[in-house]
Amino acid sequence: MSRGRNDGDLKKRLITWIVVIAIICGCLYIYSRNNGTSALEYGSKSLRKLGSSYLGGEDDGDEASSKSGEDPQDDAMLKSIPVCDDRHSELIPCLDRNLIYQTRLKLDLSLMEHYERHCPVPERRFNCLIPPPPGYKVPIKWPKSRDVVWKANIPHTHLANEKSDQNWMVVKGDKIEFPGGGTHFHYGADKYIAAIANMLNFSNDILNNEGRLRTVLDVGCGVASFGGYMLSSDMIAMSLAPNDVHQNQIQFALERGIPCIPWCFRDKETSLPKQIF
Repeated sequence: MSRGRNDGDLKKRLITWIVVIAIICGCLYIYSRNNGTSALEYGSKSLRKLGSSYLGGEDDGDEASSKSGEDPQDDAMLKSIPVCDDRHSELIPCLDRNLIYQTRLKLDLSLMEHYERHCPVPERRFNCLIPPPPGYKVPIKWPKSRDVVWKANIPHTHLANEKSDQNWMVVKGDKIEFPGGGTHFHYGADKYIAAIANMLNFSNDILNNEGRLRTVLDVGCGVASFGGYMLSSDMIAMSLAPNDVHQNQIQFALERGIPCIPWCFRDKETSLPKQIF
């Protein structure tokens, strides 16, 4: 009998809480309809305001329309961003190579200042969408993209000849293949990664050390084969490479689906190691 009464009391309390929550939700809904704006409307207004300020728009119009009693949604106009000229398909923001050449005599080449980031003055900065290279194709999907990409998407193939003895990349017809070689990868990137794990005495020659090591910074990544093969060890590598005589090597990493960023800094005193953990 006691158990039946307890079950009855529990059901009554549950029903009471459901009714109370329903009343509260109803009141909030009515209030938002009559006196406030919904979260969706607020979010859309915020996004429009943010987009307008980012694209060079002014906030005064929004304030003026509010003062006059008009809905700012009616006057909101999004500005379209033009596409850059095809010559700028490899443009890197805040890295103006022409500006570097013009200021070359003022730079200290012994300190590698010509490899530093030199942002153009505001009036010379580009405000346009970077177009893909001519003939660009839909990229090959991961994981196949780790080993092969379309040649048309990366219009730089001289590394295949310059680094042919190191097996960085091989041009085959309309595709570029990446055998997993590199400056230090005499037996392939996967064997190199296992050798590092063995040197560090990690179990089973797996570099993630049973999940304790998850992220690697690969400075001077080349075509990013090291980072590509790290993913099979449940690790992510951030690959960095300069835009130098080898052109923009970061394009190889991006096309292969590997996290990367242009390398625009220098080290005065020492040379940076190939990989930094």
